[in-house]
Amino acid sequence: MENEIFQLQYALDTFYFLVCGALVMWMAAGFSMLEAGLVRAKNTTEILTKNVALYAIACIMYMVCGYAIMYGGDIFLSGIAADGVTGAEEPATYAPSADFYFQVVFVATAMSIVSGAVAERMKLWAFLAFAVVMTGVIYPMEGSWTWGGNDVFGIYNLGDMGFLDFAGSGIVHMAGAAAALAGVVLLGARKGKYGADGQVNAIPGANLPLATLGTFILWMGWFGFNGGSVLATASVESANAVAVVFMNTNAAAAGGLVAALLVARFMFGKADLTMALNGALAGLVAITAGPDTPSALQATLFGAAGGVLVVFSILTLDKLKIDDPVGAISVHGVVGLLGLLLVPVTNGDASFVGQIVGALTIFGWVFVTSLIVFFIIKMVIGLRVTEEEEYEGVDLSECGMEAYPEFLGGK
Repeated sequence: MENEIFQLQYALDTFYFLVCGALVMWMAAGFSMLEAGLVRAKNTTEILTKNVALYAIACIMYMVCGYAIMYGGDIFLSGIAADGVTGAEEPATYAPSADFYFQVVFVATAMSIVSGAVAERMKLWAFLAFAVVMTGVIYPMEGSWTWGGNDVFGIYNLGDMGFLDFAGSGIVHMAGAAAALAGVVLLGARKGKYGADGQVNAIPGANLPLATLGTFILWMGWFGFNGGSVLATASVESANAVAVVFMNTNAAAAGGLVAALLVARFMFGKADLTMALNGALAGLVAITAGPDTPSALQATLFGAAGGVLVVFSILTLDKLKIDDPVGAISVHGVVGLLGLLLVPVTNGDASFVGQIVGALTIFGWVFVTSLIVFFIIKMVIGLRVTEEEEYEGVDLSECGMEAYPEFLGGK
């Protein structure tokens, strides 16, 4: 009887893990639609190519070396079966191949953050070359210091300092934003974005319905992102934990959207849809580090804080002439840091010192290594398309086709 109960728990936990992984994988579609909606029509095909290609690259690189760097596992060399997990003498768990699948969609999410920030002026193959290093080495290394439990260069252990990041506000989102910032710094702004007198010129996206759809897809996928990080559901305790995480994830997104919309109305006199969309995503990022301990009201307020912060962050980065077409650095980086700092408010196992040290470790590692890799790529094949290619649109120069040929008329 005990063996049968164990096997049922094992099957249910594994199935839940896989379904949550599929939801996270669907976030790749969300990022694709969001970014395709927020770039100009002449750059749509290339941004879609980046997103679908980076997902495939992430899956391959994490299998080849990333998972081993992060966790020391080699299940794809020795087989996918759970070694020795056959009876009630083992703790209820999930298949190791399910763990790999869940982790690989996380690394793809981190890389997706980069694509939007460098949109409309980075060479396709330069971006994909960086994706190989980011998903195969840079992300897995910082992941080994956090979720992997290893010491940082053998010097200090973040877990011992009180660092906690439940589902990746820092480990995934801030890491992706740090890499994005490195790319943007070396690339420079899009032509015409900033005037000589310091004026910021708006460059509207081509398809706001698509951007809105992408946000809804990301909102839905986030239930797998945070909910799957409970790692189990086949017991009363874990099922209750999953329900709390789902509830708080949804509440934070709602709080973030409403707060960003109100701030935009107050500052601009209009209801800014793009700020509202980024507010929802900011709320989701803010709660990701600790969705398991707040109340629903606290989660809503945490999300609202993220929604307010993201509006001011986007405006500030523009003043600093850091050109991010989709607001990814603000949503995932600035609010990712906020998410880490909010954890100790409701979770006594975390400390502010540990969260700050963890954030500095993640950001420092990813930003510096990404800057080095981007610089090497720049020296070898170049990062940026020519001014003429940027003006004509990178769809034709990089992909040889347009996303909306009937409307653009070849221009």
